[in-house]
Amino acid sequence: MAALGLGLGPLAMPASAAEDVALVSGAFRRSIAVKDIDHLAKTGEAVGLLKTLLALSGQQPEDVAELLNKEIQVPLVLTSRLINTRIGEAIIRRVAKILYPIGTDDPAVSVPAIRAAVINGLAENDGSLTAVGFLKAYPNNVLAVNLPALFGVIEKAQSIAGLVNFFSDSPLDGLKEGQP
Repeated sequence: MAALGLGLGPLAMPASAAEDVALVSGAFRRSIAVKDIDHLAKTGEAVGLLKTLLALSGQQPEDVAELLNKEIQVPLVLTSRLINTRIGEAIIRRVAKILYPIGTDDPAVSVPAIRAAVINGLAENDGSLTAVGFLKAYPNNVLAVNLPALFGVIEKAQSIAGLVNFFSDSPLDGLKEGQP
């Protein structure tokens, strides 16, 4: 009977999950505990380094908590199929330049880790995924966030939003009203 228990031990152990999120920029690295991020998401109250970072950046903890709690609802099977297509692979490879296991940004490691976090996070939360759910399903103790790559994506998104606003606002007003 003891042998049976020893044989099943590894199967009964919970899968590893991210315990820290490391903000990385060159040689700079600061880690935030996932439990602190989870606390912020649940209570709207920032603690520890997260509180300091939010204060320095001028972000309101309640706003960040709302963002952390945004749910993405997608079917598990469809998502699994999608992320294993060429398009899904391309998207995940781009994300893997921003998010990867600490110590390696090799796509051979980071891409499967992101896939696993998405699929496991959806499976554990009935087809719903939040940022905290992703972190809790991430199969590495430390998730690195490449800050320069993240800020580059944010800048591109803001410039795209600005371009859309530019073309949807005043320059087209004359066309909307039939004026020259």
